[in-house]
Amino acid sequence: MRTMTLEAFADTIVPGAKRSPDDRAVAGASEGGGAVVAGAVDLLETPAAGVAEGLDSLTQMLNGHARDYAAEHGLELDEDVPPFVALAFEHRTALVARLVAPGHPEKDGWVALTLFSNMAFDTGAHMHTLDAIAAGHPGLKAMKFSKPDADGLWRFPAFTYGRPLARKHPDTTPSGNPA
Repeated sequence: MRTMTLEAFADTIVPGAKRSPDDRAVAGASEGGGAVVAGAVDLLETPAAGVAEGLDSLTQMLNGHARDYAAEHGLELDEDVPPFVALAFEHRTALVARLVAPGHPEKDGWVALTLFSNMAFDTGAHMHTLDAIAAGHPGLKAMKFSKPDADGLWRFPAFTYGRPLARKHPDTTPSGNPA
């Protein structure tokens, strides 16, 4: 229940394609991989993220809000899945917009989930960048994040501004490290 609900929330933030025809958490509102395939739940559950201990409570609250939202809009929810998952994508989006709106008493918790969902897609923060690129991380792929050189290091011989921003320090080693 928790994982499916968190996946549905992450998919609402950065939508993706269904992983299979019977995927209920991912609504399929976009092509390609979204936050779920990018590892949003893995990132949320990483102790370093600082939100793992609150995920059970946030999941229960989100499903409670989904039940209330469904009742308010006369929607019948499929009881085979958690209430938030049972909402159609447009209703998930409307509910999340309500939860992250200024003045909502639980806004901080929902904004944290939103930020981590985006972070998983934008950076693959829970993985080493080399591993993420090798795995075809959808966010890094969408942004056309460059692959490293054969030795696993990134070098940028063409400077962004067309010129070096500073001269190399005379004690810089051949590998680029300061002395």
